[in-house]
Amino acid sequence: MRALVRREDERAEALRRLGAEVVEGDLTDLASMHRAIEGCGRIYFGMSVSPAYLEATINTAAVARHHGVEAFVNMSQMTVTQMNITETTDSPQHKLHWLSEQALSWSGLPVVTVRPTVFLEGFFLQLAAPGVRASDELALPLGGGKTSPISAVDVARAVAVILDDPAPHIGQIYDLTGPESADPDHYAHVFSEALGRPIRYRDVPLPAWSQGLRQARFPEHVVRHLSAMAELTRQGRYDRMTDTMCKLTGEAPTNMRDFVKLHAAEFKQRGAAHS
Repeated sequence: MRALVRREDERAEALRRLGAEVVEGDLTDLASMHRAIEGCGRIYFGMSVSPAYLEATINTAAVARHHGVEAFVNMSQMTVTQMNITETTDSPQHKLHWLSEQALSWSGLPVVTVRPTVFLEGFFLQLAAPGVRASDELALPLGGGKTSPISAVDVARAVAVILDDPAPHIGQIYDLTGPESADPDHYAHVFSEALGRPIRYRDVPLPAWSQGLRQARFPEHVVRHLSAMAELTRQGRYDRMTDTMCKLTGEAPTNMRDFVKLHAAEFKQRGAAHS
């Protein structure tokens, strides 16, 4: 197993302890991708939200085709399912994902596409934790829209199943969701049960929330993407459910209660005494 990392740090060392050969490089650099891909038969491609996403996809795909890989597992987004040549969203990242899927379909590579919905680790951990810690509030600009978030760990499990035996999956598109689709009030109730204290949902105005991301030094590309996701949630566009996770892995995806309990320390009240 080989892993590409942007820089050497404790995360790279953790990968080595798991048995990975670690290569330092950049997805947009041809030489890096040759070092990463040469000798590998199966590739998982994923990149965080970035203006360079399309360049990275095509750069990686070109090198993968050159080396004749047997499987190219591409991490996309479920929103792409509702996009086409005339329909996009206000997120520049969504457009890059759609264009990347188009390019991969033209490439002739043996592609498997994985399209997860919202990650639990994003809106319901990184972005929600400060409000839960400070004021027992799930403060998000989601209106009453339903969403079916999935854990990144579950998505990784699904990808591992595909990589282990890719042949039956080539050419397939897998939409992945969590075990339920519900509104933020429901999830606030789940937070309350999991943490043992009342947590309420507060619908915050989207413009103010977006400005808060900017003040927290989120890049503008990321701010526009997250803001578009929030607006689409308000519109009901993330009210999606599939049983694909169970079909691929034989196991149910992580539910919100178990996820919150797993990360309880990150939601602990500010100033609360240690137990």
